[in-house]
Amino acid sequence: MADAPGAAGRAVPRISIVIPVYGVQRELGECLDSILGQSFTDFEVIAVDDCSPDRSGEILDEYARHDHRVRVIHLDRTAGPGNARNTGMGRAAGDYLWFVDADDVLTESALAAIAAQLSRAEPDVLLIGFARLQPSGAALPNAWRHLLREQREGQVFTLAERPDVVRLTMTAWSKVIKCGFLTGLGLRFEPGIHEDVGVTCALLLHARRIATLDAVCYLYREYRGGTLTNTPSRDNFVIFDRYEKVFTLLGSRPDEFGKFHRVFFDRAIWHYTAVFGAPGAVPRADRREFFRRMSQHFTRYRPASYTYPPGLHGVKYRLVERDAYHGYVTIQPMNQARIWLRNMTRRSSREARRAVRASFSATQEAQDARIPNA
Repeated sequence: MADAPGAAGRAVPRISIVIPVYGVQRELGECLDSILGQSFTDFEVIAVDDCSPDRSGEILDEYARHDHRVRVIHLDRTAGPGNARNTGMGRAAGDYLWFVDADDVLTESALAAIAAQLSRAEPDVLLIGFARLQPSGAALPNAWRHLLREQREGQVFTLAERPDVVRLTMTAWSKVIKCGFLTGLGLRFEPGIHEDVGVTCALLLHARRIATLDAVCYLYREYRGGTLTNTPSRDNFVIFDRYEKVFTLLGSRPDEFGKFHRVFFDRAIWHYTAVFGAPGAVPRADRREFFRRMSQHFTRYRPASYTYPPGLHGVKYRLVERDAYHGYVTIQPMNQARIWLRNMTRRSSREARRAVRASFSATQEAQDARIPNA
């Protein structure tokens, strides 16, 4: 493992951006440009080349030669994004850590908005807004974005006060984390995929100051070919182990964490069904076994006096509980069609609002043109 040339002895940055890098030579430049072109500049980039087989490492070195804020670490062997994040975390000097994936991009002024909210709230964990970047270039909003709205500026809270934030994504990139808080908990990302789950759950359970930022700061690139989470593999079965450890953590401190069992149970079952329904996740030959594991977890971890979600969501959960595989796969296309229609409706609404604004602007310009100069 070696560090590429970079600036040493710099002042402590406000934000350390840690990027695990593997097989992303096509997207890497866009990601780095979106970071380095931000108006807010008090940050460092620690890019960890996970022994990438393509030109990603060379691209990182080229950026580091031209921008002192970029530091590159080259690993001797590939060990996965979790290990790369752990390595970068150990080298980070900033007040806050942000784990950014190398094939995604930051929105314009994202760091300025984040830095401002960090100054207002000084949170242990800041939950940020994002959108899902489709292969077509369209950006779909986060369906749970309403959970990011503040009741007052700079508001902080605990999970006990707003347990529904567990419904937000379990990804590492959707959070900006106080470095001392993270290292103080001794958290590490585990090997393999779905490695974000344990870290996210532990952060939310232990944080005394959680804040939100209802601004789209991050564009997550969905359905990129070749990614670990978009390649059919039995590795996806590890998600059950991830949540088993979460439920073990909840059970280890029942007086403190027991009240969160229901919301984490709902999140786990939702996550299982999302992985099962993703076209590029569970291999066809393993789908029946994966569904049976879902059912076993439903029975094992189902809270007392559990009530099902309303509508089709609740129907799906009942079928999972009964291990009714054939019934579930029969209604799954209906659910996918519902989601597609919902996304299309939202996109049409946004396009309609843009058209109205454009029409109003054109009308206003026409009216202004008829007003004589003073």
